[in-house]
Amino acid sequence: MPHRRCRALIARLSLSLAVIAAPAAATTLEYVGTYVWRGNERSFGGFSGIEISPDGHEFHALSDRAWLYWGSLHRDPEGRIREVGVAGRAQLKDSKGTPLKPGYLGDSEGLAVAADGTIWVTFEGLDRLASFDNPDAAATLHARPPELPGMRLNAGLEALAIDAEGDLYSLPEKSAREDQPFPVLRYTDDTWSRYGTIRRDPRWLAVGADFGPDGYLYLLERDFHGLLGFSSRVRRMRLTPDGPQDEEILLTTQPLQYDNLEGLAVWQDGLGIRLTLISDDNFLIVQRTELVEYRLRD
Repeated sequence: MPHRRCRALIARLSLSLAVIAAPAAATTLEYVGTYVWRGNERSFGGFSGIEISPDGHEFHALSDRAWLYWGSLHRDPEGRIREVGVAGRAQLKDSKGTPLKPGYLGDSEGLAVAADGTIWVTFEGLDRLASFDNPDAAATLHARPPELPGMRLNAGLEALAIDAEGDLYSLPEKSAREDQPFPVLRYTDDTWSRYGTIRRDPRWLAVGADFGPDGYLYLLERDFHGLLGFSSRVRRMRLTPDGPQDEEILLTTQPLQYDNLEGLAVWQDGLGIRLTLISDDNFLIVQRTELVEYRLRD
């Protein structure tokens, strides 16, 4: 073969191999901002769940003492939160209309708001699922979730998410052991069922979840470092009965970078997918309620 043709063939082959080996476009996560939310009411604080409207301007926030806050998020031209306007707050009620007290019956943790406005809440302590037609309504009780390995007092169904079809998914804060995966429960047609598992990495605990507009499940996890505070991690994955697919870790924070992030909401801001996280201050003066936001670009 003439040298010229040989060199041309080698060049074309090299180019083809370079195209095949070229990596896919990277996923980038951009920090948007942090807003410290303050309130003077005794009920303010301890937020363990948050839901954001599709346009990013309305919110519901759930405390672990059975209080629900709702209102508006005022943003600057760059989309950063500049003020939280509280439109109302309500103490959640039991099925008889009696306000729930903090503790065993009132340890509300997971929050999901359906397209029709129904408010869904999971509780620790007495592990259960309840729905509310509005924040002031009496609870509608539903089938009790099955007892899972690792579930115990203060380690029940912490994360709750609702998909586009209206099915609910929940998982406990802990699995049976650090080397065993988190079991995932699905609730549909008033029936609970096991829906696969999600890998657990030692020390990381599941504290929040939400389905994004891309159909992925986003999972918020937390690690506690004693005097060094908390670190947080966000994973996303396609949830299937055969296990997660296309899983990736989007965010891992350093100890003391943020407070005790426990709630996660995922929405579309027009430039990318926005992650809004809220911290649980445990009603302690040394902690704070933070709204932390990132934007995901694929």
